[in-house]
Amino acid sequence: MASKKDNQLRKVEPQTDESSTIIYAPEVVATIAGIAANEVEGIAGMSTTQGGKIAGKNKNVTRGVKVEVGLEEVSCDIYVSIEYGRPIQKVAQEVQESVRRSLEAMTGLHVVRVDVHVQSVSFEKENSALTAGARNARLTERTDAGREQPKAEEPAQEPQPAAEPETPAAETESEA
Repeated sequence: MASKKDNQLRKVEPQTDESSTIIYAPEVVATIAGIAANEVEGIAGMSTTQGGKIAGKNKNVTRGVKVEVGLEEVSCDIYVSIEYGRPIQKVAQEVQESVRRSLEAMTGLHVVRVDVHVQSVSFEKENSALTAGARNARLTERTDAGREQPKAEEPAQEPQPAAEPETPAAETESEA
C-alpha cells in the first residue's frame, strides 16, 4: 500500500553539471523582447536607436531593441513609437512588464532592467481615419453626381377655395 507521502507532488530539479552552461545569442533575446513589446496595445512600432525611421508593428522586431546578455542576467533598451492619444507612461510600463515576463519565462535569465525610450508619437491611425473619411466623402459625391438628383420641392401652397361666381348685387336685391 502506498503511503500518503508518495501521493504528494514533488518538485524535481533538473540535473545539470556545474560546468555546463546555456548561452543565448543577443539576437534571440532581442527577438523575444521585440515581439513582447509589439504585443502591447498602444505601440505603433519600433524606432531606431537614433530616433530615426520607425518600423511598423511586427516588421523587423529586433529594430529598436538593444540587449546586453550575460550568463545569468539580461538588460534591454527598447525604442518605441506610441500611438497618439494613448497614455505614454502606462504604455511604457506595460512594455516593461511584457518584456520582463517574456524574457524570464522563455530564457530563465534574470532581467536586470528594461528601459523604454519613447522616440515618437504616431498619428498614423488618426491620419488614416481622416483619409478614409475624405475618401468615403468623395466616393459619395461621385455616386451622387451620377444619379438624378430629386428636384428641390417648392413649398406646398394651401389650396384656395374655388371662387363662387359673382352675382351682381342688384339682382340679389330684386329677387328678395
